[in-house]
Amino acid sequence: MPRTALPVLPERERGTCTPLETRLRPERAEQLSDLLKILSDPTRLQIVVALRDAGDSVCVCDCVGAFGLSQPTVSHHLARLRDAGILDVTRKGGWGYYNLRRDLPAATRRVIEAL
Repeated sequence: MPRTALPVLPERERGTCTPLETRLRPERAEQLSDLLKILSDPTRLQIVVALRDAGDSVCVCDCVGAFGLSQPTVSHHLARLRDAGILDVTRKGGWGYYNLRRDLPAATRRVIEAL
């Protein structure tokens, strides 16, 4: 396999660095990092996508059936998403019905829509 010559970079003075330009403000990076940490769990990611596509509130029991997990495990994931400000819950009898919050920040909504 023939070798391709790499471009020659201009010489730098040893110990001299050129700082990178960052476009993301530190507080914005922190917010997005928190959102991505919550969504990094595969079950929570699937729940968010399912709720996004459902168009109506979804009962905990619907999630139990969809994901093959126990009710306490599903409730734990839903609670984490609710605590992160992604979901709203309405109680009817002994059941909780979940949906994506209507007032999600624009960046959060864009991330969820991109999934």
